[in-house]
Amino acid sequence: MIPHFLLDAKHIESQLTPNCLALISVLAVFESIDSTNRYLISQAQENAPSGSVCFTDSQTAGKGRQGRQWVSPQGANIYGSFLWHFSSVTQLNGLSLAIGVGVVRVLKKYGIGNIGLKWPNDIYSDGKKLGGILIEVTSHADGKASAVIGLGLNVDLPQNIDSITQAYTDLKTIAPHITLERNRLIADLLNELIPLTASFETQSLSAYIDEWRGYDCLKGKVATLYVGKQAIEGTVQGIDDNGLLKLQQADGIENMFASGEVSFSQ
Repeated sequence: MIPHFLLDAKHIESQLTPNCLALISVLAVFESIDSTNRYLISQAQENAPSGSVCFTDSQTAGKGRQGRQWVSPQGANIYGSFLWHFSSVTQLNGLSLAIGVGVVRVLKKYGIGNIGLKWPNDIYSDGKKLGGILIEVTSHADGKASAVIGLGLNVDLPQNIDSITQAYTDLKTIAPHITLERNRLIADLLNELIPLTASFETQSLSAYIDEWRGYDCLKGKVATLYVGKQAIEGTVQGIDDNGLLKLQQADGIENMFASGEVSFSQ
């Protein structure tokens, strides 16, 4: 069951842990905005601090990977981003994988199972996309880096949306008997993801990689990896300790990939 309430900053804040509240500098909630990532990127350019957080009830220009549109109907899902500053861009290696682990942890606390992670940054259930993570990084002249971490999570998404070209699902479909209220779910996500991000420079991917492998929904599957215009076919062998995708091609050679789009069949 999905109660339909508009997002409310005070309602969200009232359910945050003291640790999370201490790490959040600003929590902005909008009825509508072009893109939560775009908003925080502009805020970062104005020297916004780590812990700047933004959520919205709808987006007019939501962004996915590779510049794709993220369909964002009013009040249906979770659309949000937060900003964090890092000492160097290398400290962000594997952050999207760790964020994925954090999202699954929260959903499991609700009793929602059958959740998988698709490298490098998608949340899946039964071969259908449930959510996605988009991290946009800005490097600075002093060597430091700023990351805007965006999360889209389908809560109650209308079916048969023509502009969505891949199989998708939502929490209402996969957990119809669990009550989900978006303000509460956002608070729970922030309670997990903000401390995770704040400690990531010291924890690194190694603290999450075994758990991520347990949710890997690609391992052992025949897939096509698209790197730019190149299509590479093979069998996914999981990820290495640095979060790189391992793909074994027909000739038996196994190669590692740091980025790309993976297409696979159930």
